[in-house]
Amino acid sequence: MRIAPFELELEQARALLAPLRARLGVAVVRAKNPFNVGAIIRVAHSFLVRDIFLIGTEPHYERASMGMHRYENLVECRDEAAFLDAVAGRPVFAVERDHATTTLWQVDYPDDVVLLFGSEDEGVPAGLLRAAARVVAIPMYGINHSFPVSVAAGMVLCEWARRRDPRGSRGGPP
Repeated sequence: MRIAPFELELEQARALLAPLRARLGVAVVRAKNPFNVGAIIRVAHSFLVRDIFLIGTEPHYERASMGMHRYENLVECRDEAAFLDAVAGRPVFAVERDHATTTLWQVDYPDDVVLLFGSEDEGVPAGLLRAAARVVAIPMYGINHSFPVSVAAGMVLCEWARRRDPRGSRGGPP
């Protein structure tokens, strides 16, 4: 179902989107490039995640979200401890190649999972890796060490939708 939010008041659009949201969260450790965080917000909106956790106090570039930040449930977490408190009781799956215990192709997603993406410079912090229920790698085949974090978020969310969300299994546009 597509909603024409630009024809509605903001709160009307948010109310229409609420029941369509997936039982899925996205978290991102903010870092040097605020554009990446804005881009992840835009990507996460495309999958109607329930909430987006922004870890740290660095700004995000709202223009990169193409206005989608207004429609999302952004949860500001000043640090790692605040994030862990905010997601208490929910499984957290970190996306990190070097410490992975499974891959994007093998992982099963539990209900209400929060997918955690690290910063482009340092990845997922060690404390959050220890707190994660799973650490998931995206298979890579070249000599490059990592994907851009916004691309990684899109890849993981697309695979989640393909396997988990009934809207992802239909042939043709949603």
